Amino acid sequence: MKIKRFFLLFFAVIAVGVCSASSEKEDLTKYVNQWIGTGGHGHVFLGANVPFGFVQLGPTQYTRGWDWCSGYHISDSLLVGFGHMHLSGTGIGDLGDVALLPVSNTMQHDVAFSHDNENVSTGYYSVKLNNPNVLVELTATKRVGMHRYSFGGNEESGLIRLNLKQGIGWDNWADSKITQEGPTTLSGYRRSRGWARDQIVYFVAEFSVPITNELQQGDSIAVYRVSDISKPLLVKVALSPVSVENAKLNMQTEMSGWNFNAAVASARAAWNDELSKIRIKTDDNEKKTIFYTAMYHTMIAPSVFCDVNGDYRGADYKVHNGNYTNYTTFSLWDTYRAAYPLMTIIHPEKQKDLAETFINIYRQQGKLPVWHLMGNETDCMVGNPGIAVLADMTLKGFVNDKEAAFEALKASAMCDDRGLNLLKEYGYLPYDKDSTFETVAKGLEYALADDGVAKVAKMLGKQKDYKYFYDRSRAYKRYFDKQCGFMRGVGSDGKFREPFDPFNAVHRQDDYTEGNAWQYVWLVPHDVHGLVDLFGSEQRFISKFDSLFVISGDMGSEASPDISGLIGQYAHGNEPSHHILYMYNYVGQPYKAAPLLRRTMSELYFNDYDGLSGNEDVGQMSAWYILSSVGIYQVEPSGGKFVIGSPLFDEACLNVGNGKTFTVKTVGNSDKNIYVQSARLNGKPYTKSYIMFNDIMRGGVLELQMGSKPSKWGVKKSDRP
Repeated sequence: MKIKRFFLLFFAVIAVGVCSASSEKEDLTKYVNQWIGTGGHGHVFLGANVPFGFVQLGPTQYTRGWDWCSGYHISDSLLVGFGHMHLSGTGIGDLGDVALLPVSNTMQHDVAFSHDNENVSTGYYSVKLNNPNVLVELTATKRVGMHRYSFGGNEESGLIRLNLKQGIGWDNWADSKITQEGPTTLSGYRRSRGWARDQIVYFVAEFSVPITNELQQGDSIAVYRVSDISKPLLVKVALSPVSVENAKLNMQTEMSGWNFNAAVASARAAWNDELSKIRIKTDDNEKKTIFYTAMYHTMIAPSVFCDVNGDYRGADYKVHNGNYTNYTTFSLWDTYRAAYPLMTIIHPEKQKDLAETFINIYRQQGKLPVWHLMGNETDCMVGNPGIAVLADMTLKGFVNDKEAAFEALKASAMCDDRGLNLLKEYGYLPYDKDSTFETVAKGLEYALADDGVAKVAKMLGKQKDYKYFYDRSRAYKRYFDKQCGFMRGVGSDGKFREPFDPFNAVHRQDDYTEGNAWQYVWLVPHDVHGLVDLFGSEQRFISKFDSLFVISGDMGSEASPDISGLIGQYAHGNEPSHHILYMYNYVGQPYKAAPLLRRTMSELYFNDYDGLSGNEDVGQMSAWYILSSVGIYQVEPSGGKFVIGSPLFDEACLNVGNGKTFTVKTVGNSDKNIYVQSARLNGKPYTKSYIMFNDIMRGGVLELQMGSKPSKWGVKKSDRP
C-alpha cells in the first residue's frame, strides 16, 4: 500500500517558486516524501531542516530498540519531545538534544499522538496533539529551530517542558545548565557521552511572550507557564557547538524576526534549489517521488558544524575559527562509495570546505576522520574511508594545498591503531593477532584506501611513496584462497582459518564486517582486473560472479540484521555490495548488469514507509539510487571513473556548477528496453562503458540508445573500464 502524501493547506499562501510550464521552474519539493524509510530498518530523520543544516528539528520518541536510531519510527505513537538534533539512517542512535514538549501538567513527560494528525514537507513538520490540545508546527534554518504552538480553546494555560536529560540511543546525559536570562529568554548547554564520546551543545531560546518557571528538576528539566495562549506561541531555539554568545549570534543572523510562514517558505526554497541540481524527465510520478526523496536524504548530512562567525569546536575539543564552512556527521564507511562521488558532481562548491574540514580534523586528532560525529571520532566501522574521500577530492582537483592533503593521507595510513600496526608488520592482518575480528574486511578496506594514497603520491611525483602504497593496495591478494575462490582469514603462520563456511556470518565475531565470504570476495573496487586475474581466467571469474545472484545458503542465526536486500547472496541492504553490479562492465558484460540494476531499483526502492532495503546510512543508500537511476556509478573509490549502467529516465540533467550541465538522455527507454545499444557523447559515437569525471564536469550530453536485447556495446576490452 502506497503512502498517503500529506500537503499543507497554507502552502497556497506561503509557497515559494510557483510551478510553471517550464520544467526548470517546477517545485520539486512536492515529490519529497519524508515517510519513506521511517518504517522497517530505514532509520531516517523525520522533521524540519534545511540542506546540510546543523539543526534537525523533529519529533523524538523513546528509544525502544535498534529501529529508533533516528529517534522516530512509524510503529510508535508516543513523543518525549521535539529535539533539535537528530541523525538519519545510522545504525547507532545519538543526539536528540534540547527538546521542548507542550504538556498538560508539570508531571507529564510524554504525549501520545496519531500519525493521522502529522503533516510533513521539506522544511516543515506539524502534529496535532490531544492532551494537551495543541497544534505543534516546526521549521528551521541551518542553526536555528522555530516552533509554533497553537493552543486549543479548551486549554486554560500553556505549559512547555524543556528537557536536557533525554537523548536518543547510546546518548547519556552528563551535565547541563538552564538559565532564565529574562521574561522571554532561556539559555544554557547540554553535555553528553555516547556514540559521540564528549559532545556539548549550547543554546538560547526566545519565547514570543513571557514565561514563568513552574517546575525545576536540577539543571536538566524545567517546565514553564506561558503568559498568553490566546494566540500562537512562537519559540526560537538557536544552537552552537561553542558558546551561548555564539548561539545568540546565530539567531540574530539567521532568524531575527518571528515570521513562521516566511521561515517555512525560505526552507522550502532552499530545498528546491538543492533538489534542482538534478532534473529528471519521466512520466512516472512514483519514480519522481522515489528519486527526489533520495535526493533529500543525501542532503541531510554532512551537517554544518560552525557558527556564523566561523567558530567551531575541533576534534581536539578546542575552539577554532576558520574562513570556511566546517562540517560534521561523516558516516564515511558508508558514504565514500556513492554519496561523496555524487557530491563531487552536483555540489562541487562544497568540496573545498569539506577537504579543509578533513585536513583540519587530521591536524587536530592525528588522522583523518573515520566516523566523525559532532567533533568526536567514534572510530566506527573498519578501514580508512576518510582517505578514500580526501584522495578522491584531491585527484579531482578540489584541493588547493595538495601537499597538506598528502601529509594527511600518508599519516593516516601509517597510524598504528585499528590493526594498521599489524598491516605494516605482516603485510596483511593476521586473524590470530587482531583481537577485534573482521580482519578480512579491514584488510580489503585498507587496501582500497591505500590505492587512493598511491594515486595522489603518483600525481605529486612521490615515487617512493607511490610504490609503497601501491604495493599495500594489492595486499588484498593475501586473503584470496584460489582453491575455493573466496577471501578468507589468514593467520600469522600464513594459513587460512578453519573451519570455513562461505555463507555463515557472525555479527562482529568473524572475519567480515556485516557480511559473509560471498559478499566480501568482490570488495576490490580499486583493482577489479587484478581480482579477475586471481581467479585464473576471466571465464572463471564470470562463472563465480554469475552464481552470486542465484545461490542461496544459511547465514546462521547470528548474522547481522544489516545483511538485507538479498538477490542470491548479493546484499544491497549493506554498503560493501554497492559497487558489485557494475563489475560486469569490467569483464565486457554490461548487458548482465542491466537487468540486475533495474531489479534492484524497482524492487528495493519504493514509495512506502519501509521503502529502503536497509539503513539509509546518512545518504548512501539513496545516493546509490540517484547515480544508478541517472545511469552512472563510480566504482573505484578514488579516481573519477564512472561506469555506465541502465538509466531509468528519459532524461537526467545534472547541474555540475560553473553554469554547466551534463545530461544523460535515453532513446527508446522502457521497462523492457533496458540494454544500451549504442552511445553518443556530445554528438559523437561513444563506445566505452564508462565516462571520466572530467568529461562530466565539462558539461555536455551523453545519449544512450536503448533496446530490449543485449548488444555488443561496451564488450571490447578497449571499451571496458
